[in-house]
Amino acid sequence: MIIDKIQNINKYNLIPKNVVDFLCNLTADVHCGRYEIDKNSFANIDEYNTKDRSECRLEAHKKYIDIQMLLNGFEELDCVDIEGLTISQEYNLERDIMFFNLPDKALDSIMLQPGKFVMLFPEDAHMPQITCCDVSQKVKKVVVKIAVD
Repeated sequence: MIIDKIQNINKYNLIPKNVVDFLCNLTADVHCGRYEIDKNSFANIDEYNTKDRSECRLEAHKKYIDIQMLLNGFEELDCVDIEGLTISQEYNLERDIMFFNLPDKALDSIMLQPGKFVMLFPEDAHMPQITCCDVSQKVKKVVVKIAVD
């Protein structure tokens, strides 16, 4: 997992330049939808209301690395290594997602906000869309998917 400010994204050589350019040129007024970046990466931009932690699910992916960044609003995202987690819903190849039961150990919490990104690898189980400070709010988020080689 990598957490950093968008102005530092060029430091990470494993992020393709066209993905960097796409993320650095986004504004909050971009339309929601799916954007093809190249043959190995695409982005989904969505708006939604954050949810209580009890309504969120711990997930992971096998085929894609996620780069998640808010374009407006605030959201908490919890993370933990998938090692030792118990699967609650088996891997769905078509959707590239699997879900896990919450572990007994504490999860790492990240406060997502505009200008900050998190890069999540297949070994990083994550629970997005969590309400911050007990107040649900509407957020706009980009999730870039980069194919794992």
